[in-house]
Amino acid sequence: MQDKLVIGIDLGATNIRGGLVSGNVITNAHGKPIRSHGTKEEVLQDIFDITDQLVNEKVAGIGIGVPSVVDLAEGIVYDVQYIPSWKEVPLKKLMEERYKVPVFVNNDANCFALGEFYFGKGIGAEHMIGLTLGTGIGAGVIINKRLYAGPNCGAGEFGMADYLDHHYEYYASGQFFQNVYHTDGQIVHKRAQAGDPRSLQWYAEMGTHLGNTIKLVLYAYDPPLIVFGGSVRLAYPFFQKTMWERINTFAYTRTLKRLRIELSELQNSGILGAAGLYYDAEK
Repeated sequence: MQDKLVIGIDLGATNIRGGLVSGNVITNAHGKPIRSHGTKEEVLQDIFDITDQLVNEKVAGIGIGVPSVVDLAEGIVYDVQYIPSWKEVPLKKLMEERYKVPVFVNNDANCFALGEFYFGKGIGAEHMIGLTLGTGIGAGVIINKRLYAGPNCGAGEFGMADYLDHHYEYYASGQFFQNVYHTDGQIVHKRAQAGDPRSLQWYAEMGTHLGNTIKLVLYAYDPPLIVFGGSVRLAYPFFQKTMWERINTFAYTRTLKRLRIELSELQNSGILGAAGLYYDAEK
């Protein structure tokens, strides 16, 4: 199945990237800035511009990852982050009408999980969670070798669950440093790399909150594998100790014995994960 030629499109807040995917190889990749504050039609044209450079008679389908909530049955995207004009866009319908191949649209965090499952640290897994740690927390859930997104594309939104006086994302992502200490996370990372004791302590605190988040994930889905993506994963050495201290208070020891947490090393994960939507649908 993965030898079929599929277009993967990764729509971000400021850029769009796409490529042809076959097996585990991306060919003919293209990218460009998008008109984030343009009209709905202008942003759609940016997607067409990339896709037009990739499509050919051998393409079996198109997968698109977007930073938004998606009606999975209809392929309608709602309230795309940082693209104000995209309040409700029937992206699947518009793309299928233009390119005459099946089109699959999903949230970018779900695409990350699929990318790891098909091409990265999740190869061979039956069940896993892909957890993106950046300015927020996103997650994709793989159960029985299939993506589970829920009927409203809302499965795995652990970061939005109530926690302390806010929610998990407030404390267990890159937001933590700005929210609690009013300092940019990139600055904290640089200082931690230089051995700054205060920055290292802040990472230790964030690690405790992230460990509690992981416990929520374990109680909800009992995955044997969690793969971290996102920029915060690069600081893993600074928070892994306190994170695991909290994880190890989880009630079920058999779960802990088989649990693996891996860091994504996948290049072009957005393109690969979007292509994975086609593979997942074809099972």
